[in-house]
Amino acid sequence: MGAETQDAQGATDEYGIPIIPDPADAASRKRQAIIDAALAEFLAEGYSAASMDAITRGSGVSKATIYKHFGSKERLFLAVIGGVLPKTYADLEPSNSTIAEAPDLRAALVRLTTDWARILLRPDIMSLRRLVIGEIDRFPQLGQLWYRVSYDMNNGPLVEAFTELHARGTLDAPDPKLAVQQLVAVTVGVPQLVRTFSPDAVIEDAELTRVISSGVDLFLARYAPA
Repeated sequence: MGAETQDAQGATDEYGIPIIPDPADAASRKRQAIIDAALAEFLAEGYSAASMDAITRGSGVSKATIYKHFGSKERLFLAVIGGVLPKTYADLEPSNSTIAEAPDLRAALVRLTTDWARILLRPDIMSLRRLVIGEIDRFPQLGQLWYRVSYDMNNGPLVEAFTELHARGTLDAPDPKLAVQQLVAVTVGVPQLVRTFSPDAVIEDAELTRVISSGVDLFLARYAPA
């Protein structure tokens, strides 16, 4: 995903996320067990309170094996969370490319942003979001990675679609990047903000539909051609 660099403990990518070489098959199961146990512990406890002893028990391997694979708690955290982040938006990518061809733009935008919201409001993704926000000062590279991943897999394809729609005169969006940011803010961003800081908040389907539809209408009122 870009140039590799070398820190004091090993290779990192352009965001400072450790690059952990793929192990031989014999060690692969152990490594995956460590990743699964570490992810569960970090999501439950955060970085500082997470216990390497708990990760050791959860993975079923020795602490020496964990350090052999990852080097340190910090590198384990970065490798595990950095490895999970690109997967968070994987389910969103295909639907973005159809917007420019949609016969009913409003219906397509409502459907797309509703699908986004349902995925991004999943408990596992919301927990990951809170964890990254909580550790952003200690690990700014995770915030940078999250932003890049969300843009490449979410916003980026929609910027391309809005660029095409502007060229056709279907939208008056000379700054398609800003237009996408505003669409996300008034649709997905509303329930996402609520659930970020109120994990137990219940957002019923009818309320989600109302918020998303209202946000799309607001967006189209701004960007409809004169």
